[in-house]
Amino acid sequence: MTAKTNENKDNEDWFKKLENELDKKTEEILKSINVESGKKKDINATLIQDLWKVYLKFGDINIHFNLEPPYTQWATFTDFPNVWKLKDDFNFGAVDLITFTDTTREQGRTGDSLKIMYYNPGDGERIKMIFEFCEGEKYYKYSGWKRVFTQYVLYDKPVASASLDDIHDILFNIITKWYESHLKKDRGVIIDYIQKNFEKGESFSE
Repeated sequence: MTAKTNENKDNEDWFKKLENELDKKTEEILKSINVESGKKKDINATLIQDLWKVYLKFGDINIHFNLEPPYTQWATFTDFPNVWKLKDDFNFGAVDLITFTDTTREQGRTGDSLKIMYYNPGDGERIKMIFEFCEGEKYYKYSGWKRVFTQYVLYDKPVASASLDDIHDILFNIITKWYESHLKKDRGVIIDYIQKNFEKGESFSE
């Protein structure tokens, strides 16, 4: 066997090894994406329905919220608003943002919101849950008065390792305090709870 033949064989062996490794990586990543996509779909379907039930509960005390995505997109009702089934053509796995926003005008509550969002920093998709509220107003020389919003991070995990039980535990306490704050007509109840129990995130004005 000539040196050139040996060289060709070495190149073929090297490429075969590379090809096997690339095929392996493809299989691993596709499997991971499928797992993440399926879990994201289940988490979203559960949380959207949970927040709809919370929406109705607040409505019982005449407190109004806005839920996105709206029920018209994901639900078909047999007895509005309490009995529904999920629409087969709605892709819960494609939802990257769920918002539950207080529309109450009193005490500066308008815009107080719970947000569940997805983002990918480069090493896999993550789920992040925040509470966002207005801390007051600030005057800007060229744009005038603007409301200043602050976010507190309630939960931030890779989708693959996210726990719906942990998310539910956090939501249980948040919703309870939010509801209590409305019954007492004291916004400080929910704001104080958020500030004392969670890490402060970004601030912005609008």
